[in-house]
Amino acid sequence: MDSRHSDPAARSGPPITTKIIIAGGFGVGKTTLVSTISEIRPLRTEEELSDRGAGIDDLAGVERKTTTTVAMDFGRISFPGGVSMYLFGTPGQERFWFMWDELAFGALGAVVMADTRRLVDCFASVDYFEHRETPFIVAANCFDGARRYEPDDIRIALDLEPHVPIVLCDARRRESVKRVLIASVTHSLEQRQGMLEASSQPG
Repeated sequence: MDSRHSDPAARSGPPITTKIIIAGGFGVGKTTLVSTISEIRPLRTEEELSDRGAGIDDLAGVERKTTTTVAMDFGRISFPGGVSMYLFGTPGQERFWFMWDELAFGALGAVVMADTRRLVDCFASVDYFEHRETPFIVAANCFDGARRYEPDDIRIALDLEPHVPIVLCDARRRESVKRVLIASVTHSLEQRQGMLEASSQPG
């Protein structure tokens, strides 16, 4: 994924944009992933955790986290020829899930980030994209000190279909995030092409 600033004067035709949703549970690394890869300063809507979330927000496994995304994270990657990829990170806490429909509208695909210490936290994201028939992959963020699991073990734990890719990643490392996004775009295009071919078959 050779992302770099492209010269607007060299573009032929209108710009092409695509949109990828970065979803997952609270504290799983969505903001970090967007910040690591974005060519622009990411738009963040983080607020300090307060007593208002006491008894609602589950901090198990992320006790040192002091902020939370309340609307979205936004980043951008540009490619030669006027192609841009927009990244939208969803809020991870259940009380902000009402925003997901707006963020997901028109998306090519999605990345569901998972923390293997708290896999249950990404079930809601998996269910959401399965229900919407939005192509998605799972990116298991390998936190320091956390036990590593093979993709097949994660697939079984999340009860995922065989065609859903699972990528092990480090959201702090640019090359690792690139691999996640390449996997997401490739899978999304393949799935949408399959849907298009299926819909064109005579009944």
